[in-house]
Amino acid sequence: MALRGASGRALTLFLGSNIGNFDPPGADEFLVGVRASLAAGDSLLVGTDLVKPERDLLLAYDDPLGVTAAFNRNLLVRINRQLGADFDVSAFRHQALWNAAESRVEMHLVASRAQRVRIPGAALGVTFEEGETIWTESSYKYRPDDVVRMLERAGFRHVKQWVDNDNGFALTLVEAP
Repeated sequence: MALRGASGRALTLFLGSNIGNFDPPGADEFLVGVRASLAAGDSLLVGTDLVKPERDLLLAYDDPLGVTAAFNRNLLVRINRQLGADFDVSAFRHQALWNAAESRVEMHLVASRAQRVRIPGAALGVTFEEGETIWTESSYKYRPDDVVRMLERAGFRHVKQWVDNDNGFALTLVEAP
Protein backbone atom coordinates (compact mmCIF):
# COMPACT_ATOMS: atom_id res chain seq x y z
CA MET A 1 0.00 0.00 0.00
CA ALA A 2 1.46 3.35 -1.02
CA LEU A 3 1.26 6.15 1.50
CA ARG A 4 0.61 9.50 -0.11
CA GLY A 5 1.00 12.93 1.39
CA ALA A 6 -1.56 15.71 1.31
CA SER A 7 -0.52 16.49 -2.27
CA GLY A 8 -1.54 12.96 -3.31
CA ARG A 9 2.00 12.27 -4.52
CA ALA A 10 4.52 9.68 -3.34
CA LEU A 11 8.31 9.65 -3.20
CA THR A 12 10.14 6.34 -3.64
CA LEU A 13 13.76 6.05 -2.52
CA PHE A 14 16.35 3.66 -3.94
CA LEU A 15 19.55 4.69 -2.21
CA GLY A 16 22.98 3.30 -1.47
CA SER A 17 23.82 2.71 -5.13
CA ASN A 18 21.93 -0.59 -5.02
CA ILE A 19 21.06 -0.06 -8.68
CA GLY A 20 24.75 -0.83 -9.35
CA ASN A 21 24.18 -4.46 -8.35
CA PHE A 22 22.00 -5.00 -11.44
CA ASP A 23 23.48 -5.55 -14.88
CA PRO A 24 22.26 -2.89 -17.38
CA PRO A 25 19.29 -4.92 -18.71
CA GLY A 26 18.33 -5.83 -15.15
CA ALA A 27 18.56 -2.21 -14.01
CA ASP A 28 16.38 -1.13 -16.93
CA GLU A 29 13.81 -3.83 -16.16
CA PHE A 30 13.77 -2.95 -12.46
CA LEU A 31 13.30 0.76 -13.16
CA VAL A 32 10.53 0.10 -15.69
CA GLY A 33 8.80 -1.92 -12.97
CA VAL A 34 9.20 0.90 -10.46
CA ARG A 35 7.82 3.36 -13.00
CA ALA A 36 4.82 1.11 -13.65
CA SER A 37 4.01 1.10 -9.92
CA LEU A 38 4.01 4.89 -9.64
CA ALA A 39 1.26 7.32 -10.54
CA ALA A 40 1.78 10.46 -12.60
CA GLY A 41 3.42 13.09 -10.41
CA ASP A 42 5.13 10.57 -8.12
CA SER A 43 8.90 10.86 -7.74
CA LEU A 44 11.87 8.54 -7.46
CA LEU A 45 15.19 9.44 -5.82
CA VAL A 46 18.05 7.14 -6.88
CA GLY A 47 21.55 6.98 -5.41
CA THR A 48 24.39 5.92 -7.69
CA ASP A 49 28.09 5.32 -7.24
CA LEU A 50 30.02 7.19 -9.91
CA VAL A 51 33.05 6.16 -11.94
CA LYS A 52 36.22 7.02 -10.03
CA PRO A 53 39.92 6.51 -10.71
CA GLU A 54 40.69 2.78 -10.94
CA ARG A 55 43.02 2.94 -7.92
CA ASP A 56 40.21 4.32 -5.72
CA LEU A 57 37.70 1.74 -6.94
CA LEU A 58 40.04 -1.18 -6.36
CA LEU A 59 40.96 0.08 -2.90
CA ALA A 60 37.25 0.17 -2.01
CA TYR A 61 36.76 -3.45 -3.14
CA ASP A 62 40.11 -4.84 -1.98
CA ASP A 63 40.68 -2.97 1.27
CA PRO A 64 43.94 -3.34 3.21
CA LEU A 65 42.16 -4.85 6.25
CA GLY A 66 40.72 -7.65 4.11
CA VAL A 67 37.09 -6.95 5.07
CA THR A 68 35.83 -7.29 1.51
CA ALA A 69 37.93 -10.41 0.94
CA ALA A 70 36.42 -12.04 4.03
CA PHE A 71 32.94 -11.04 2.86
CA ASN A 72 33.61 -12.54 -0.57
CA ARG A 73 35.06 -15.81 0.79
CA ASN A 74 32.09 -16.08 3.15
CA LEU A 75 30.07 -17.13 0.08
CA LEU A 76 32.00 -20.39 0.09
CA VAL A 77 31.52 -20.77 3.86
CA ARG A 78 27.77 -20.43 3.39
CA ILE A 79 27.69 -22.90 0.49
CA ASN A 80 29.61 -25.36 2.65
CA ARG A 81 27.23 -24.90 5.57
CA GLN A 82 23.91 -24.64 3.72
CA LEU A 83 24.50 -27.05 0.85
CA GLY A 84 26.94 -29.46 2.48
CA ALA A 85 29.75 -28.52 0.09
CA ASP A 86 33.42 -29.17 0.77
CA PHE A 87 35.10 -26.02 -0.53
CA ASP A 88 38.54 -25.48 0.96
CA VAL A 89 37.93 -21.79 1.60
CA SER A 90 41.63 -21.19 2.30
CA ALA A 91 42.39 -22.35 -1.28
CA PHE A 92 40.62 -19.31 -2.77
CA ARG A 93 41.85 -15.75 -2.75
CA HIS A 94 39.82 -12.60 -3.30
CA GLN A 95 40.40 -10.53 -6.41
CA ALA A 96 38.77 -7.23 -7.40
CA LEU A 97 39.07 -6.05 -11.01
CA TRP A 98 37.97 -2.83 -12.70
CA ASN A 99 36.36 -3.55 -16.07
CA ALA A 100 36.42 -0.10 -17.68
CA ALA A 101 34.66 -1.26 -20.87
CA GLU A 102 31.63 -2.40 -18.83
CA SER A 103 31.99 0.29 -16.14
CA ARG A 104 31.96 -2.20 -13.29
CA VAL A 105 34.06 -3.59 -10.48
CA GLU A 106 34.09 -7.38 -10.61
CA MET A 107 34.78 -9.49 -7.55
CA HIS A 108 36.21 -12.96 -8.02
CA LEU A 109 37.43 -15.84 -5.92
CA VAL A 110 40.56 -17.32 -7.49
CA ALA A 111 41.51 -20.97 -6.95
CA SER A 112 45.08 -21.16 -5.62
CA ARG A 113 45.28 -24.84 -6.51
CA ALA A 114 43.38 -27.43 -8.54
CA GLN A 115 40.54 -29.03 -6.62
CA ARG A 116 37.31 -30.96 -6.95
CA VAL A 117 34.37 -29.66 -4.91
CA ARG A 118 31.23 -31.60 -4.09
CA ILE A 119 28.00 -29.66 -3.44
CA PRO A 120 25.49 -32.32 -2.35
CA GLY A 121 22.67 -29.86 -1.70
CA ALA A 122 22.77 -28.89 -5.36
CA ALA A 123 23.59 -32.41 -6.65
CA LEU A 124 26.68 -30.88 -8.21
CA GLY A 125 30.40 -31.52 -8.49
CA VAL A 126 32.78 -28.86 -9.79
CA THR A 127 36.45 -29.04 -10.71
CA PHE A 128 38.61 -25.93 -10.43
CA GLU A 129 41.99 -25.53 -12.04
CA GLU A 130 44.62 -23.37 -10.39
CA GLY A 131 43.91 -19.75 -11.34
CA GLU A 132 40.29 -20.41 -12.32
CA THR A 133 37.84 -17.93 -10.85
CA ILE A 134 34.34 -17.78 -9.47
CA TRP A 135 32.82 -14.45 -10.45
CA THR A 136 30.87 -13.49 -7.34
CA GLU A 137 29.70 -9.92 -7.85
CA SER A 138 29.56 -6.98 -10.21
CA SER A 139 29.14 -3.42 -9.02
CA TYR A 140 28.34 -1.02 -11.84
CA LYS A 141 29.55 2.58 -11.69
CA TYR A 142 27.95 5.43 -13.60
CA ARG A 143 28.57 8.82 -15.08
CA PRO A 144 25.96 11.44 -14.11
CA ASP A 145 24.52 11.77 -17.64
CA ASP A 146 24.26 7.98 -17.96
CA VAL A 147 22.10 7.87 -14.82
CA VAL A 148 19.70 10.42 -16.28
CA ARG A 149 19.49 8.52 -19.59
CA MET A 150 18.87 5.23 -17.77
CA LEU A 151 16.01 6.75 -15.78
CA GLU A 152 14.53 8.44 -18.86
CA ARG A 153 14.60 5.11 -20.73
CA ALA A 154 12.44 3.71 -17.93
CA GLY A 155 9.84 6.42 -18.51
CA PHE A 156 10.84 9.05 -15.96
CA ARG A 157 11.36 12.80 -16.42
CA HIS A 158 14.57 14.23 -14.97
CA VAL A 159 13.99 16.83 -12.24
CA LYS A 160 17.35 17.42 -10.53
CA GLN A 161 20.67 15.76 -9.84
CA TRP A 162 23.08 16.35 -6.97
CA VAL A 163 26.66 15.19 -7.56
CA ASP A 164 29.23 14.83 -4.79
CA ASN A 165 32.41 15.01 -6.87
CA ASP A 166 34.67 14.56 -3.83
CA ASN A 167 33.12 11.20 -2.93
CA GLY A 168 31.93 10.11 -6.38
CA PHE A 169 28.26 9.72 -5.61
CA ALA A 170 25.08 11.14 -7.14
CA LEU A 171 21.46 11.48 -6.12
CA THR A 172 19.08 11.84 -9.03
CA LEU A 173 15.46 12.92 -8.66
CA VAL A 174 13.02 11.98 -11.40
CA GLU A 175 9.27 12.16 -11.77
CA ALA A 176 6.68 9.93 -13.35
CA PRO A 177 5.02 12.06 -16.05
